[in-house]
Amino acid sequence: MPIFFLVLDGCAPEYFTAETAPRLHRLAGAHGFVKRVQCAMPSVTNVNHACLLSGKWPEETGIAGNYVYDPKTGREGFLEERGYMRAPTLLQWARRAGGKTALLTVKGKILGVYGEGADIGLSAEKPDPALLERLGLTPPPDIRSVDSTRWILEAAYRCMAAERPDFLYCTTNDCIFHHFAPGAAEAREQIAAVDEWVSRLHDENPDLSIYITADHGMNQKTRLINFQAVAERAGFALYCLPPLKDRYIENHVYQEGGTLYVFLKDAARDAEFVDFARSQPEVEQVLTAAQAAAAYHLPEAAIGDYVLLAAPGCAFAELPCERLHTEASRTHGSLYEREIPLLAIHPAAGPEAYRFSKDVAAILLEERTDP
Repeated sequence: MPIFFLVLDGCAPEYFTAETAPRLHRLAGAHGFVKRVQCAMPSVTNVNHACLLSGKWPEETGIAGNYVYDPKTGREGFLEERGYMRAPTLLQWARRAGGKTALLTVKGKILGVYGEGADIGLSAEKPDPALLERLGLTPPPDIRSVDSTRWILEAAYRCMAAERPDFLYCTTNDCIFHHFAPGAAEAREQIAAVDEWVSRLHDENPDLSIYITADHGMNQKTRLINFQAVAERAGFALYCLPPLKDRYIENHVYQEGGTLYVFLKDAARDAEFVDFARSQPEVEQVLTAAQAAAAYHLPEAAIGDYVLLAAPGCAFAELPCERLHTEASRTHGSLYEREIPLLAIHPAAGPEAYRFSKDVAAILLEERTDP
């Protein structure tokens, strides 16, 4: 049975409901299920695509964020290319099994990091002109628009019709959800496009196994803290890495997110630092790297000395000041964006088998392990 796996970037359950996506919910009611599951921590894009494609936790994929930092060399940068993903993916498995694979994405970095094993790869940011012609597609629209969702889903529809992949992985952009709450016309329009195109895809391919989930949720944040500046003013020498940080600054102007990796440069001040961090009202939890790795299955060597988790309504940010109150930030990365929807049509297992979004791949790979 061919598989279509759609990841709605940043889609909290409140966006994707029986009211906003009625056709898909009816199909799931007849041939599958809809439920809420949890994504991996931190609730950011790269971390969760690695889990979604492999069925593994970050401790096994090696992906701990959208940005990397090496404290020994000082090297840092955006994670956008291959070489970081350690776990095998559904794309690689399907190809080894003799199947045809496709990865279609609005954000180019998804193809860059996870494209190994894809026979067909399409990015709305840097599309292959020959593939556009082959699929009969017009050039992509602005990736920040609802039209980019329509475009990538039409691409998936046309790809399934023309190329007949055995496994098709498709992702959107969360720009709309970063700027509009559930119920807003723009958010409803985005989900309506999903409802239309995936329903059409099912109608043309009634035996298709369909999974729709998200990489993370989305919430409004009103209190932002530049923890680096606050800590430095208190006399601490440290490097703060926000794992949410990426090039899509239109989504989060201040790179604001709900998790912070802290590399403390003076180990003699550990106890003092913990007391200081816990005293900040925006900080809900202060974990050592070992504690965070154990609690959230993270690769301990990649997450600094301490992991800070933000309180509800708060985020760590790269600000020109120490703190900012705003009504204009919708973002993710914290424990409060872990809950996401999962809709399945012709799934490999019953709803009780899926607790985390990564379980889709885990179950598929378990059933399809090569001899």
